Amino acid sequence: MIDNDNWKAGYELMVRMMGPEFAKTMEANVTSGRFAADVGRMAVEHAFGAVWSRPGLDLKLRSIVVISSLIALRQTEELRNHLRFGLNNGLTADELQEVIIQTVPYVGFPAVSSALAVAVEVLRERGLDDGVKTAAETGLL
Repeated sequence: MIDNDNWKAGYELMVRMMGPEFAKTMEANVTSGRFAADVGRMAVEHAFGAVWSRPGLDLKLRSIVVISSLIALRQTEELRNHLRFGLNNGLTADELQEVIIQTVPYVGFPAVSSALAVAVEVLRERGLDDGVKTAAETGLL
């Protein structure tokens, strides 16, 4: 186990946002000494321990910021996880939809289309999709 304040804060936040299994898997990867283990440690200590743990915004608002940023960057793999975390942080399916819609004028329809496809997958995992189909499933893409 890593023993510093940012690690502890980041790890505790990961348990809260992502669940104990995710946090344990991350810790195992970080302490493995394998390729990219240090990147994982940096994510826990910096992103979650130093940034996500700051006062000033609640976790729901922080999720909105990150989700919006990832949509703009077209980082759909990372977006998938942060949509999950956003739901864990209290976002509803309707709020996720509004966050995605809010990005349309700034990032464009292609980026939003990609984000919607990932969002539908995540909502399906949670049983929150209400039967909606992705553009690819309806033949629009």
